[in-house]
Amino acid sequence: MDLGIKGRTALVCASSRGLGLACATALAREGCTVYINGRTRAALDAAAAQIEAETGHRPTVIEADLNTEAGRAAIVSACPEPDILVNNNAGPEPGKIADWSREDWLAAVEGNMLAPIFLIKAYVPGMRARRFGRIVNITSAMVKSPSATMGLSAAVRAALTALSKSVQKDSVVDNVTINNMLPERFDTDRQRYMAERMVKKDGITVDEARARIAATIAAKRLGDPREFGDACAFLCSAQSGFISGQNLQLDGGSYAGLV
Repeated sequence: MDLGIKGRTALVCASSRGLGLACATALAREGCTVYINGRTRAALDAAAAQIEAETGHRPTVIEADLNTEAGRAAIVSACPEPDILVNNNAGPEPGKIADWSREDWLAAVEGNMLAPIFLIKAYVPGMRARRFGRIVNITSAMVKSPSATMGLSAAVRAALTALSKSVQKDSVVDNVTINNMLPERFDTDRQRYMAERMVKKDGITVDEARARIAATIAAKRLGDPREFGDACAFLCSAQSGFISGQNLQLDGGSYAGLV
């Protein structure tokens, strides 16, 4: 299927690795002019080379910290008129409410709520004027089914979800959609980190930890980031204009609810 976005400009935040990189790669494969973002130039250059090798298209690199006003200003300056915005950022540490300090809360609010909100604010007017825009927020399955240890992540991402639902009520009339992707247990650095925590805590091997993680998924496997990237590309497509304000679960069939 031709997704109808060849030549569109796409900005993918926090995209030097993991799910962000997968989304940037999928969009480059569809012929988008892609901008990737991160804080480390070496990692960004490696990601750009990987995307070029896989797709034949080299993305533009934006070295900037999403979690700061200066970083966000640099991103908007480097990519002022994207047609597609994929919001992504590293999530906060797992734990319990007693573990999280005021500073932890403020950092989570800045990185996983305010950073994407301010980019949405910056870009929606131009998208509406051009009558095309696709915004995808990478949030988490925890938004709809928080675990006992992921309350901090769930809380701030749920706030972003609510704001996005509100904004798209106005923007969708101009063909600017906003949707959320809710991943769980994809084979990325985040899951490798979670496996390493389990190794230290339970005294097991990395393979055993990964097997335990996979066993919590109905599909009994970790997700492939390429599956995630392709789903993102469809939400950014010309054909997806009637899909807005939605939360797409990407969790191997694990969510227990109906809606």
